[in-house]
Amino acid sequence: MKQLSLFLCGLILWCNAKALETDSVRTPHFNYKAVLVPAALMVSGVLLNSNNPESVKNEIVEFRNNHMPNFRAKIDDYLQFSPIAMAYGLDAMGVASKNPAQTRSFLLLKGEVLAIGSSFLLKNICRQVRPDGSGFNSFPSGHTTQAFAAATFLSEEYKSRYPWVPYAAYGVATSVGALRMANNKHYISDVLFGAGLGILAMKTPYWLKQKKHSAIPQW
Repeated sequence: MKQLSLFLCGLILWCNAKALETDSVRTPHFNYKAVLVPAALMVSGVLLNSNNPESVKNEIVEFRNNHMPNFRAKIDDYLQFSPIAMAYGLDAMGVASKNPAQTRSFLLLKGEVLAIGSSFLLKNICRQVRPDGSGFNSFPSGHTTQAFAAATFLSEEYKSRYPWVPYAAYGVATSVGALRMANNKHYISDVLFGAGLGILAMKTPYWLKQKKHSAIPQW
């Protein structure tokens, strides 16, 4: 399963690189460092996804079970969508985003399709059991993928105007990942991979849009 996950991780990154290849020829200063953050998160998730009882992911679950066995919270079910709600809320209050409403919504739709589709596919291929034993769809974390995709959307639309927005958006997304582990629904490997997948999925339509207009994507 680890080898398959590594292959899929590499395939996703390769597809994004190929999609941007033409742009990098026209704009030789294309910032490939933009791919490093999601790639590092995804690779870290794969490397930590060991089923050895002494592995890092299982040690974290053991710590959780020993110190907070009765913890239950459902706020992560809602927090995962909150950056999207904030983006449209700001727009409703007259705070203009980077893109007009129709363009912004189309970018969001494409990013969501990539994020949800990739997460669903990997869950069904990997069939990783959840730490609480409630199912075989642990890897990657769908909630975390969604949260980081939404955070990336909010960041892309408002970071130029409000530099603090990415910190708030990714802070919320990180709390979703932490809550998934606290609820004993996911391992740290699921959360790390989901975070990288969500960022990459939502970044992709923005990169392609910039490619169309011969712009250089920046973090």
